[in-house]
Amino acid sequence: MGDDNVIARLGGIKALLGIVAGAGASYGIYKLVFARVEDGGVNRKKSGKSVAVQPGSLMSKVSGFKVVSKNLDPSADNESCDVYSRSAASLEPRHLSMLLSLLQSSPNPEERRKVLVTLGNAAAFTVNQDLLREFGGLHIIANFLSDPSPDIRVQTLNALNNLSMNIRNQEQLKIYIPSVMQLIEMSPVNSDLQLAALRLLTNLSVTDNHQHLMKTSITLLLSLLVVSNEVLQIQVLKVLVNLSSNPDLMDDIVQAQAPASLILLFDSCTSTSVLLRLLVFVGNLRAWRPSMQVAEALRRKQDSLYCVLMDGSSQLHHKLPLLVSHPDEEVKVQVAKLLT
Repeated sequence: MGDDNVIARLGGIKALLGIVAGAGASYGIYKLVFARVEDGGVNRKKSGKSVAVQPGSLMSKVSGFKVVSKNLDPSADNESCDVYSRSAASLEPRHLSMLLSLLQSSPNPEERRKVLVTLGNAAAFTVNQDLLREFGGLHIIANFLSDPSPDIRVQTLNALNNLSMNIRNQEQLKIYIPSVMQLIEMSPVNSDLQLAALRLLTNLSVTDNHQHLMKTSITLLLSLLVVSNEVLQIQVLKVLVNLSSNPDLMDDIVQAQAPASLILLFDSCTSTSVLLRLLVFVGNLRAWRPSMQVAEALRRKQDSLYCVLMDGSSQLHHKLPLLVSHPDEEVKVQVAKLLT
């Protein structure tokens, strides 16, 4: 009996010490996390360990996502979402790892969308771009390019767009260029999907490392240029200007099929932002000089970009002089370059 009493007392003391230690640990995590938020710092320590999230814990509040619990207060969850949405710069490696796990496991489309938005915001910071790559996050996120929900596909593209502002990340993301092109082709014209996809392609075409993966889509881009609104036209032209700055792609560009109506954009009624980029694009094309044999072969392809914009019979030669009196000075400078 005496031994039983001693054991019982020891058990009670251990339990009490456990509670005290737990409280101390929670306070330590509280001080650590919120000290980082107040200092505006970002933890650069790499960690691939998963973190168990308990209902009502600091982690659940920072994450902004519901932890499975029958007693969880929905109002507390809303409050945590607000805290998390304003704390992207303070996310630590374990938070990113947890978000990637949620993205893969959650059956709730709205929750997946929120995770993608949060990861996209976090990916605006270089340290997080590297961490997400090291955690295998680029491929996890890119898997949602084929999600049934258009909104989730848009948020996936937005997250990948921020992640692509990193040369090492581009090496992994280049394999998704055909999928992104297919999204552009299959999506409604002027949709958020097309815009998000073109923004990603703009980043991936800034250097000439992966531009060759887009050369088969020149015709698609030119066709989109004549049917889209101003916002999309600007984004299409950013990609085309990037591609046309690469001499190795010029043969593919000038041979691409181009709509005859492309010439109609060279007009004072066209948005100045669009017109400027069009003129730069033409300037890049004219820097290429085909041999006589190549030029003759291109002339036989009447619907080629070469015939529409570059050949001596092109209507562009009549359009450019009319732009000399354009009210915008930059347009005048670009036109003068093309006319000399």
